[in-house]
Amino acid sequence: MVKITIDNQKVEVEPGSTVLDAARKAGIYIPTLCYHESLSPSGACRLCAVEVATNGKFELTSACTYPVAEGLKVRTDSEKVVQARRLAMELILAERPHSTKIEELASKLAVAEPSFTLPEQECILCGLCVRACHEIVGADAVNFIAQGLNRDMEQPFVRHSEERCIGCDSCAYICPTEAITVVDSGDTRTLTTPSGKIEFKLKKCSVCGRYWAPEKQLEYVAQQANIPLDTFDTCLDCRD
Repeated sequence: MVKITIDNQKVEVEPGSTVLDAARKAGIYIPTLCYHESLSPSGACRLCAVEVATNGKFELTSACTYPVAEGLKVRTDSEKVVQARRLAMELILAERPHSTKIEELASKLAVAEPSFTLPEQECILCGLCVRACHEIVGADAVNFIAQGLNRDMEQPFVRHSEERCIGCDSCAYICPTEAITVVDSGDTRTLTTPSGKIEFKLKKCSVCGRYWAPEKQLEYVAQQANIPLDTFDTCLDCRD
């Protein structure tokens, strides 16, 4: 076990844990938006800012990406941390003021409204959809555009590949701002994304007649699992 100190509280955690893991084990609240326990951390939203002692000097970092080390000292409630989180929250709130989840987080951080104005946008580039599609689904249908060397040439955004997307709606499920939505109507699923709409034909159950899943998704699952496609002729509710 690794022993660290968080807000003068001694905590023991498994090797390989992050500061966020340790804080949660100790019952210490650290806000997050771009973090999900099933995905690799990215530290994109900066809401989980904490101070850690490096060479005797406390410096800001993201709790979700910082690995624990024996004797590490962490501050989660210092004035510097509070101000960093509030600034990050103001930036996000300015971009996406009408998101229920963002409004709830802003309230917890005592941010009523941002002190500046930014162009509103649905996607806040948290990266959850990109990581979910890559790490869980494996379709790699969602990617960042205008990152890295091209970031100064055009505004970064998230793009769905119509060719690779299987319509599983994992990205819509995990999106914290409802920038991605999915609607099933009749025999069609419509996925609305920041880069446009994609439509998928739904499979009809041979027993109850209900349209229940995108045909493209079922074909993908059948291929990945090496099972006959006709396994999905009936919906989950009608199987023995």
